[in-house]
Amino acid sequence: MLVSFELSMPTNNSWNGKWSGEGRLYARVRNVGTSKKAREKWEKLIGNHTYRWKDGWTACITVREVTSTAARKLRKDSLGFQGYEWMIDALARYGRIVDDAQVKTVLSFQGEELEMTDGH
Repeated sequence: MLVSFELSMPTNNSWNGKWSGEGRLYARVRNVGTSKKAREKWEKLIGNHTYRWKDGWTACITVREVTSTAARKLRKDSLGFQGYEWMIDALARYGRIVDDAQVKTVLSFQGEELEMTDGH
């Protein structure tokens, strides 16, 4: 299953009310697997996911299943992901966009143990 992630910044507090990347394509495509479990997980995540910073900026990641032809075009036309790949990783791991400070809260809410990695 190929899944695309497209980044936008629908809300911001820039001087002119616009994101400098507005109108450009920032996308990633991942092969998330073909198992029934993987398909069910990602089908639940199809749609828009937002993350809001305290300063008023909001990122939106649009998740959708794509064909291999569409995936090739997205990869070719994309200008990268502006360093926000961590949002895709959070969706994959937690089912929502959370930053490092929010992970412990999300895990405790889900009744999971906090997994410490990278020497933390």
